[in-house]
Amino acid sequence: MAKAASAGASASDKKGKNKKFKKKERKHIPHGLVTISASFNNTIVTISDPLGNVISWKSSGSLGFRGSRKGTPFAAQQAAMNAATTARDHGLRSVDVRVSGPGSGRESAIRALAAAGVEVRTIKDVTPVPHNGCRPPKKRRV
Repeated sequence: MAKAASAGASASDKKGKNKKFKKKERKHIPHGLVTISASFNNTIVTISDPLGNVISWKSSGSLGFRGSRKGTPFAAQQAAMNAATTARDHGLRSVDVRVSGPGSGRESAIRALAAAGVEVRTIKDVTPVPHNGCRPPKKRRV
């Protein structure tokens, strides 16, 4: 009897809990900054407001592409599309694009942004260029 009563009490406790979920906050940012980091192995698209606070980001790897497929232009296009649609929900309409790195997904990511309904105002290449760079490795002796 005692076990049955305690089991009934725990079932009613579960019914009494009301879970309150916080509504997801939507920002209103009309203009933003897109940073595309395109390496040979992956492409990362980050969309931020003019102050640098990140609104949305996607990478080829986070979309499920694995191995050598992460570095392809198609993977970069998908990453840019997904990041742009998420940012458009926050009210983003126009962006300035900064592209960094030597990867193959540079142009396709920019085209995907334009196709997603975001106006691309400027495109700037911010790839770091070494001014004589690091010291080369010593000569091989065979």
